[in-house]
Formats: sequence, C-alpha cells, structure tokens
Amino acid sequence: MSISKKIKASITHSSLIRKMFDEGMVLKKKFGAHKVYDFSLGNPNVDHPREFKKELIKVADQEIMLKHGYTPNAGYLETRQAVAQKLCKTSGLKITADHVVMSCGAGGALNVILKALLDPGDEVIILKPFFVEYPFYIENYQGVVKYADTRPNFSLDIEALDKAITRKTKAIIINSPNNPTGRVYSQKSITDLARFLKAKEKVFGKTIYLLSDEAYAEIVFDGLTMPSVLKAYPDSIVAYSYSKTLSLPGERIGYIAVNPRIFESDDLVNALILCTRIMGFVNAPALMQRIVANLQHVSVDVDLYQQKRDLLCRGLAAAGYKFVKPQGAFYLFVKSPISDDLKFVQMLLKHNILVVPGSGFGAPGYFRIAFCVEDKTIINSMDGFVATIKELKSQSS
Repeated sequence: MSISKKIKASITHSSLIRKMFDEGMVLKKKFGAHKVYDFSLGNPNVDHPREFKKELIKVADQEIMLKHGYTPNAGYLETRQAVAQKLCKTSGLKITADHVVMSCGAGGALNVILKALLDPGDEVIILKPFFVEYPFYIENYQGVVKYADTRPNFSLDIEALDKAITRKTKAIIINSPNNPTGRVYSQKSITDLARFLKAKEKVFGKTIYLLSDEAYAEIVFDGLTMPSVLKAYPDSIVAYSYSKTLSLPGERIGYIAVNPRIFESDDLVNALILCTRIMGFVNAPALMQRIVANLQHVSVDVDLYQQKRDLLCRGLAAAGYKFVKPQGAFYLFVKSPISDDLKFVQMLLKHNILVVPGSGFGAPGYFRIAFCVEDKTIINSMDGFVATIKELKSQSS
C-alpha cells in the first residue's frame, strides 16, 4: 500500500527549510556543532521572558481541578477575555471573548480559518515571497492558490493584487512582519489594501476576507509600530502565535481573532469552534492557555534580535551581499549573487553554512537567513560568506 499521490508529490516539493535543517544535523555530527553555522530554521534562541517562567511555576503549583483536562473548544473564557482586552486597546473595536478562539499556534489558526471559510474552488491570494506552507494549507481544503508579487522592497503592491483578484477570491493572506523578508507593512499600505478590498467587495457583491498572519507581531525594530488590520478592514481575521513573542514554538499556543464587524460573525466563530474540534486539534494546550492569560503585554527582549540583525547586516554588506534590511521578525532575505539560488546555497554549504533557497518561498534568486542564533554563529560564519563570494569572482575571471 502506498501513500496518497498528492502527499507524495507534496513531499517532493515540501519545505526546503526542514531539508536544510536535516543537512545541518549531519554536518554537526561530522564537524562539531561549533563549526557549523545553521541559519535554516526560525527556532527562537532568545530566552523566555522572566514573567513567563514565574507564571509557569505559579500555574504548575496551583491545585486546579482537571488542570490538564479538556478545555472548551474555543478555549478558557478567562484567557479569551484577556486576549480581547488587549485587542480592544490596539484596534479601538469592541472585541469580546466571543470573538476569540484559542488555537494551536498561528499555523493551526490558519488551517482552522481556511477550513471554516473555503468551499472547493474558492481562491486564496498569497504574496510572493510567502511562508512555504501557505499553499499546502489552502490546498488542504480544496482551495485554489493564487499568487501576487510584492514590490522590489517587498512592500505591498496593490496593482499586482488587482491582477490576481477575481470573483472567485475568498480571501487574501498577509504576513507582517514577514517571513521570509522581515518587511513590516506600513499604516499607509494597510489603509490602501483595505480601501482596495472594500472597492472589490462592492464590484463583486461578496465578502473578501483579509487573513492576517501575525506570528511575529511583537518582534518589530527601529521603533516601528504594527498597524491594526482589525481596525483598518471590517472583514479581517487575525491568526496570532505566542511562539516568537514568548519563545514558545514547541508549545503550539495562539489564537484567532474575528473582527466583530464581519457580517454574521457569530456564525463564523461557531464554524471556527467546530473546525477546531473536527480537525483534531480539539482545543489549544490547556496549561499554556492559563499561562498566557496573564502575559498579554509581555514579550522577549526584541533588542537582542535587533542587535543580531545589525551584526549580520554589517558583515554581509561589507562582504558585498545585497539585501533589504528587515524591519521585524528574525529573517534576512538576501539576493543571491547568482541567479541559481539552489546552486549558491550549495556553495555556502561547502563552508558549513546552512541557509534556505528563496525558491522555497516562491522567490528564486534569493536565500533566507534565520538570524535567531548565537552571536558567535553570525560572527564565525562571516569567513565562509566572504570566501564564497571570492570563489564566484575567481570563477568569473
């Protein structure tokens, strides 16, 4: 008996991120971890906030009946209330616990949202470059993936969206701060996008949902602020994760926030709750729900990530690499010195440097560096980055 043909094909084109991570494990065994410079996986290395540790110990020590039992499918009321209070402040909307569904991270949230929204053949637009798993999420529910380019600096391109949108469009997914580019969409960009979608809703006579993947919402640099998608556009839904905010990727905890201005928003929330159950998530992790309830305004030390960004950017710029400086998240999307990004990534691999080809993000000719690593990894990798550039120059001379 063989696996499904669709999954077999998907494996062939699946995440290059994990492939490079696996390569790194082999190299570390061969050369030693300190001689391998692994920038493949966005696994946050900045420590949890002290508040998280205190809350974890407090909740673990409390005598709570069914502490590890099932929760309501939507999540604990007190946790949803805490999330709603935060969202009220950031959006200016009257958001209540009834508009919040706790989720298994942002990935789980997006799958639940798409399951609740999509009929077979509905189109979902994603922006290039995109998080590698978006197409899989959409195809899970027989949706059709449509692509729209961003501008050369990776900001939103309304003209490109206009070319991609059709009467079959059910939703658009945006991700800010962006993985893999680190781009933070400005208030003007979000306002322009909202105006564009409202106009298209009138033309098509249907709702077009804006799905905002905010897995990196708290990791923003240089004093920038994240504009509220909920405030800007009535038919918006947020998928949020604490994975990066609190350095908890393995705990799989996040939430879905439904804009209260969505027509029949109660039906949508009920659909999200049902999909949480029937997709097998059942509920978000019980212990983590209790912990994050009191940590809504707590995050990791973002300055540490900004310092890593600056250290990496200085070194690569001096070596001659070209890139747009990221405004958030912990990724640098670098222009490959040769058009074949897969070949260039293999050249870096000879120097024990692991990065991910841009092709996996729908952007050939680039590669992604996840700089959520120790500073010494960035510093010690520079000789390899420099040597690879010199090798290219010698080959062309």
